[in-house]
Amino acid sequence: MNGFNDHGLDEDSFGASKGGIASFDAFPKTKKTYLTRGRDSSSWTALLLLTCIYLSWSEIVRWFAGTTTQTFSVEKGVAHDMQINIDVVVSMRCADLHINMQDAAGDRTLAGEMLRKDPTTWALWGKKKNMHTLNDGDATHPGWEEFLDVHDQLGAARKKKKFPKTPKVHGLPDACRIFGSLDGNKVQGDFHITARGHGYLEFGDHLDHTAFNFSHIITEMSFGPYYPSLENPLDMTIATTDEHFYKFQYYLSIVPTIYTDDASLLPLLEAVNTKGEAHPAKSIFHSSHAIKTNQYAVTSQSHTVPENYVPGIFVKFDIEPIMLTVAEEWGGFFPLLIRLVNVISGVMVAGGWLWQMFDWGMEVWGRKQRNRGTSGGVIGSFGGKDKYAYD
Repeated sequence: MNGFNDHGLDEDSFGASKGGIASFDAFPKTKKTYLTRGRDSSSWTALLLLTCIYLSWSEIVRWFAGTTTQTFSVEKGVAHDMQINIDVVVSMRCADLHINMQDAAGDRTLAGEMLRKDPTTWALWGKKKNMHTLNDGDATHPGWEEFLDVHDQLGAARKKKKFPKTPKVHGLPDACRIFGSLDGNKVQGDFHITARGHGYLEFGDHLDHTAFNFSHIITEMSFGPYYPSLENPLDMTIATTDEHFYKFQYYLSIVPTIYTDDASLLPLLEAVNTKGEAHPAKSIFHSSHAIKTNQYAVTSQSHTVPENYVPGIFVKFDIEPIMLTVAEEWGGFFPLLIRLVNVISGVMVAGGWLWQMFDWGMEVWGRKQRNRGTSGGVIGSFGGKDKYAYD
């Protein structure tokens, strides 16, 4: 047409020149005139890449953190002893206090002779941060979920295991710091702090009632090996009163607990109590992969008492016949790799489907818009008729 073919011109003349490197191209390209430019999807692609990176990083972090499992079981065997760790400041002079512990087996421990008592002032301790109080009848669980980070527990157990020194006293001491560890039977028992000459048959004058003030701060109250960095419900608890005859009561329910980051050690850990003191598995608890301690829940109940009652601080504890095992496990590297591949491929496939649906929807919407914009005639017509017909 119009001499196009006569001049030897065809569509191939407007393509890439033949010969040279292009002649070796094994994948012939479609001419640009046959292509329709689609919508720009670079923003959508960037969004998919960011999503893949976020989800992949979440999987890697979860893999590093491991999977924590909790198992409750009946405690196997019977342990005969249990260590009690105490660090309490009472707003009374040390010479005016009497400290004692008695268990269900009938054994009485003169805790006042085994624990250290340092004169101090209440002002040195009452202004510490992170203090909290327990209301009457308030049941504070250890919040097993709050203490289930095995790494934190194992890390805290590896820190120093000594009670801090008592700060120097400036002025006259008006309080007493009672701290140290006691060895008792692993049975139900009571630990109490009372006033000198009250509650026990003692020789000498009784303490004047106006000197009673059992306001106290519990810095440490734990059972088992002393791990000062492990958190317990009564740690950093403060309780105050203006009454002289006042009784603070704490009821503790103790649960033996094992933390380990090596699940293969569980059979040995659970068999410790049944194999005797010389069982080699006991050395596991001195390693960096497992600790055995005791967590507890506490309920407080405090009130004034008549003058014929004994005021003071009373801690009653009971041992539950169950064992809580908190184990942390890691999956292998290849399962992690498979999860990463599944995450990335899933995001890309789902993203491709969403883009196709979006593109199709925009095409349908654009077609409807174009149909609404046409008048229904042809170019050069007027009302569907040739305008020159009216000339």
